[in-house]
Amino acid sequence: MNRRIAIGVDIGGQHISCTAIDIDTNELQHNSLADEKVDNKGSAEEILSNWARAIQISISSINIDSLVGIGFAMPGPFDYTNGIALFTKEVEKFENLYNVNIINELRSRLSLPENLPIRFINDATAFGIAEDWIGMAEEDSRVIALTLGTGFGTCFIENGIPIVEDERVPKTGCLWYLPFNGGIADDSFSTRWFVNNYKKRSGNFIRGVKGISQEARHGDGIALQLFKEYGENMGEFLSPWLKSFDVECLVLGGKICGAYDLFGRFLTDVLAANKIYTKVCISDLRETASMIGAARLIDDNYFEKVKSLL
Repeated sequence: MNRRIAIGVDIGGQHISCTAIDIDTNELQHNSLADEKVDNKGSAEEILSNWARAIQISISSINIDSLVGIGFAMPGPFDYTNGIALFTKEVEKFENLYNVNIINELRSRLSLPENLPIRFINDATAFGIAEDWIGMAEEDSRVIALTLGTGFGTCFIENGIPIVEDERVPKTGCLWYLPFNGGIADDSFSTRWFVNNYKKRSGNFIRGVKGISQEARHGDGIALQLFKEYGENMGEFLSPWLKSFDVECLVLGGKICGAYDLFGRFLTDVLAANKIYTKVCISDLRETASMIGAARLIDDNYFEKVKSLL
């Protein structure tokens, strides 16, 4: 049987990562991982050239005859159906790609045949698909997957399919925009919450959660208190949705999860106080999760089930 290899691509704010995946065996292909730094303020030419260079590295690692498509895990705003970038100055990244057809640009730059599928999905959704497919939630029917980092990404999944319109989930299947603590959830569960609050309370600026977690592990009381509040707030915020969707597994990913040892018990304590005993897991696919989820779009049988949800 001919192998079916897809390239899974994860577009981050400052990087592109991609790898080749056998979509029948779910195996990552040896030596196919590529990663390039990207200046999201660069020109369209610079950004697209970097993207094409990284993808070409992954393609070059496989037999080109086995390539069946390329799937992208892409942050929004983006026209996922037509592959058109909708980034503006307001979102502070990739604004020079506004209204650019990414499919056409990359097909040309990589000399790809017209009939080779190039498909796109939200990056948090791709993460959830991967975790449900071959990750920590593989045995579970109803899953919430969260990405905790520069933003607060969400994916509700039932029986392998993202749920975006259902009375059990918020509109669009996202949590980031919902009101919480005088703002929106994204304000409370992303990196900037830690950075802003640590500076406000200590007078010291630390760029990211990794640095603040190091302070906490060295006994910094302010840092320790922040992680306690973060876990408790997350438990309070998630409890109604874990109940309404009857979640079997909550999967966490993203860089903030590197500090799960500092906030996890406070999260699960609040859940238990609300009589919620959902399994809570940290992604073991890590940085490959979004690439794997994006690659799954190239399986036509799966894509038919989810394309109307993009």
